Amino acid sequence: MNHWTTSHDRVLAQRNAEGWMFLIEAARDLRTTGAIAPSSTALARALTEPVRIQAPRPLAVLEAGAGTGPVTRALLPQLSRGSRLDIVEANPRFAARLRQLVATDPHLTARSQQVTVHQTYVEQLDTDQRYDVIVSGLPLTNFNPEQVERIMDRYLELLHPGGTLTYFAYLGTRKARALTASRDEARRHAAVDDIMAAYQRSYATGRWTVWGNLPPAHVWHLQRPLTTAADAPQAQFDGAGR
Repeated sequence: MNHWTTSHDRVLAQRNAEGWMFLIEAARDLRTTGAIAPSSTALARALTEPVRIQAPRPLAVLEAGAGTGPVTRALLPQLSRGSRLDIVEANPRFAARLRQLVATDPHLTARSQQVTVHQTYVEQLDTDQRYDVIVSGLPLTNFNPEQVERIMDRYLELLHPGGTLTYFAYLGTRKARALTASRDEARRHAAVDDIMAAYQRSYATGRWTVWGNLPPAHVWHLQRPLTTAADAPQAQFDGAGR
């Protein structure tokens, strides 16, 4: 049997299984799962770019809301010796799958101790570690404004000065919810959008549009200032993408 075909079929089977798992978990709780399909390869690549451009320097990386692991798989090959990856996933079924993914990943031969999966919420992550890059897969627009503020405050606290937070937001969700959701739900979504817009004005260094995802998404890069919040000027951002 052709080896490439066997490997290709194995990858397709894995992705199909993950797609079904994602749908099942979305049916359990769409608010915290956040989507009906795992992140695409194109979205994963955009989210992990800050890690890729700093390689091969050893980095401390945090991935929050990893789901079934499509972004994790993009991160693992980028981990140089001396790097560390902490993965935070609150869903116990996703967390178990992520541990299996880490244990069997060929890029980590004899180095699986570089990666730790934490089954918890990022706001409750008990660590003194500070990170060079945080990759967030959390569905922020599904949370209430108070939760979003806590999560974003925690992200900035966990970053080294000059560190990068990368996250995505689906296109068109505010308009869709305005048309289909209750008035209270539309107000909640608008309040979260306003909170995130304030963080973008203060910390954004770039935004990219990823059309090859279901649904399409913007990917944002935010940077913690090198100086204190009181001394740091607001980031200048022209909204240009690529």
